[in-house]
Amino acid sequence: MNTAIKNPKNTVESFELYAPKLATKEEFFVGGHRACQGCGEALAIRLMLKALGKDTVITNATGCMEVISSVYPTTAWRVPWIHVAFPNSASVGSGVEAGLTALRRKGKIADRRVKSVAIGGDGGTMDIGFQALSGAMERGHDMLYVCFDNEAYMNTGIQRSSGTPFLASTTTAPAGKVVPGNQVWKKNLPEIMVAHNLPYVATACQSYPIDFMNKVKKARKVKGPSYIHCFVTCPTGWRSPSETCIKLGRLALETGIFPLYEVEDGKYRLTVEVPEKRRPVQEYLKGQGRFRHLTPDQIRVIQERVDIEWETLMIKVRNSKSREELRAPRG
Repeated sequence: MNTAIKNPKNTVESFELYAPKLATKEEFFVGGHRACQGCGEALAIRLMLKALGKDTVITNATGCMEVISSVYPTTAWRVPWIHVAFPNSASVGSGVEAGLTALRRKGKIADRRVKSVAIGGDGGTMDIGFQALSGAMERGHDMLYVCFDNEAYMNTGIQRSSGTPFLASTTTAPAGKVVPGNQVWKKNLPEIMVAHNLPYVATACQSYPIDFMNKVKKARKVKGPSYIHCFVTCPTGWRSPSETCIKLGRLALETGIFPLYEVEDGKYRLTVEVPEKRRPVQEYLKGQGRFRHLTPDQIRVIQERVDIEWETLMIKVRNSKSREELRAPRG
């Protein structure tokens, strides 16, 4: 008989003995930082570092995570961490990777796998830092880039970015009588990264922690450039209750707004199944103040767009082959 049943005080010890260890207990992004209550990005950073481990150098573009985690003289980071300007996280991350390679070649450091990881928000990645990101990925640096996408420039006042959803209300694209919010559709950066012919591209969300950590571990092992696009909720910018952080991430998946998949060597695969009958997008939109102005007709337009993009992805999942399969001789 399990001793935990006999002795309730021993429950924790027995759990550790019989249950698999899904993640390390060691924390590399610690509490005491200044993130908003219910911040999905802070949770995602914590999960990412648990998967990466201590042999990691983080390059962090200016943004929420830099501001909340490093107010002098404190820091929430327990790994080597570099704060850089908005546009050049990928450039500095590629420089770190080149420096590590040179030190190994000269015998200055042990030949163990210290990974260069560059991170940024949607603004610092999809807009201001896109040129540096594209260059680093095209050059083939042995590094991982993670975009934490909360769909606006949240740190500087909730201005719209190219990651902001269609018709969402922001401070620079406010919903009014004439213009009902942001007027362009969200940029599909994961697909742009796939077009760079990377060995590994994936989408992730803090609401699915095991899926996210598994993808980070896989990307860490890649020899070459890899990219993860992590969807993170922001109660402040989305005008949603802080306790809905996890719920909204799950609704984004269940409605098909943000599916979780990976593209490994060119081959698409869903990593978290979506219900056969997806939930209507209205269930996701109604919990956020940034969409409270939407009319039924506008919601219908968004639903139609989500349906088209979902079917496009499903076609890729059903029909895609890896580069290795494409190179295999026929017959």
